[in-house]
Amino acid sequence: MFIFVLQTIWLYIGELAGKDLDAGIILKFLLYFSPKLVPLVLPLTILLTSIMTFGTFAENYEFAAMKSSGISLQRAMRSLTFFILLVSITAFIFANNVIPAAEFKIINLRKNIAQLKPAMVITEGIFNDLGDFNIKVEDKSGDNDQYLTDVIIHQKTLNGGNHTVIKAKKGELVGSTDSDVLSLVLDEGNYYNENQPSDFSKGDNKPFTKSYFNQYVINIDLSDFNNVDLEEESYNSTHGMLKISELRESIDSFSVSYNIKVDQFKKGMYKRSGASTLALNYKPKDTTIDIGHSLLDNFSTYDASQILNLAMGNINSAKAHLSMKKQEFKNSVKQLNKFEIALHEKYVLAVACIVLFFVGAPLGAIIRKGGIGLPIVVAILLFLTYHFIGIFAKNSAEDGSISPFVATWLSTWIMLPLGIFLTYRATTDQGLFVFDNFIEPFRKLFKKAGIIKAKSKSE
Repeated sequence: MFIFVLQTIWLYIGELAGKDLDAGIILKFLLYFSPKLVPLVLPLTILLTSIMTFGTFAENYEFAAMKSSGISLQRAMRSLTFFILLVSITAFIFANNVIPAAEFKIINLRKNIAQLKPAMVITEGIFNDLGDFNIKVEDKSGDNDQYLTDVIIHQKTLNGGNHTVIKAKKGELVGSTDSDVLSLVLDEGNYYNENQPSDFSKGDNKPFTKSYFNQYVINIDLSDFNNVDLEEESYNSTHGMLKISELRESIDSFSVSYNIKVDQFKKGMYKRSGASTLALNYKPKDTTIDIGHSLLDNFSTYDASQILNLAMGNINSAKAHLSMKKQEFKNSVKQLNKFEIALHEKYVLAVACIVLFFVGAPLGAIIRKGGIGLPIVVAILLFLTYHFIGIFAKNSAEDGSISPFVATWLSTWIMLPLGIFLTYRATTDQGLFVFDNFIEPFRKLFKKAGIIKAKSKSE
């Protein structure tokens, strides 16, 4: 846990350093973040310690002494098996109650830090990107650094340009924990707005508009700033803050909403196609006529071009609508998959503790090495394999490539046969691999080749 907490500090040192935060807030940040590390730390810990413990037993001939006293490996593992079962149950309760509460706490802590200490949003001497504004200040003062001097603000436009500049001698940041809005009160400044004429050749005549103000208030929406959680996901992805019952309820509501949207989309596309109103003004006749090679041959050139233009317009509109809805449905499916992954992860943590114990304990008894040397190397290799398979599978599940259920359980399913195999080899006093089975065919081959060569020499 200490190693992974250090990793957390390195990952988020940019958000903590230089923000005028006291030690209590930083420790609270680490305290709230630590429960999220348990699903990563606990399986590795069980795997490593089981290899080290049983490896030390085997290395010091403890198992040989046990077997000579009539104690089998199964009996030696019995007490630890019950302990691991208790740990897995505790891990399940922890994942269902403590981790969601910690996720909720840390997101709100991040939000409150930005609002109680609004100056942390702005760093001196550089432009700071805050939503629709780029803000630069030369100096900050006050108890919470809320007083600013020499303020320069560039206001963004929808197309990414910058046509408005605000300069002020002084400013004050006013924030509240009850609001997502940060107010910036500017004193003694100027407002510059670059004019955008319809005819750019006349732009030199009126390059910009300038106005002076004694006091000007800018409200900055911090919701986007605060909505970025510590996993670089949208704040709307609240699956990490929910318990199993809440996740099931959310999955049901998302599924129902998604199915309703799909049904409405199908009906809407059918109406947009005009198929439902095709026969309103059409009265078929009993006789048939030859319309030629193309239906458009029966119209004049102008009318035919109008028909084609209308048809192409309808097709392009339908394609644009399909593209927009495709992305919308893709985002809905991705959000639903995240909730399903979060649901299964709570069960996987408990089962993974048991499976990795039955991988590590017999493996330690087989390799007969304890301590912190070879066991650490073996444990890390096994865990990285387990962890990376899970990461790749979950990323694929978010895009809908594979089922969230399969993706979440895949790495555990792969480790389960390995645990059964190693437990069988250890309880039957067999090595990890019987190398003689691999070497014997080659030995016979070389022996046979030697006999043939000796016969050829004698002849």
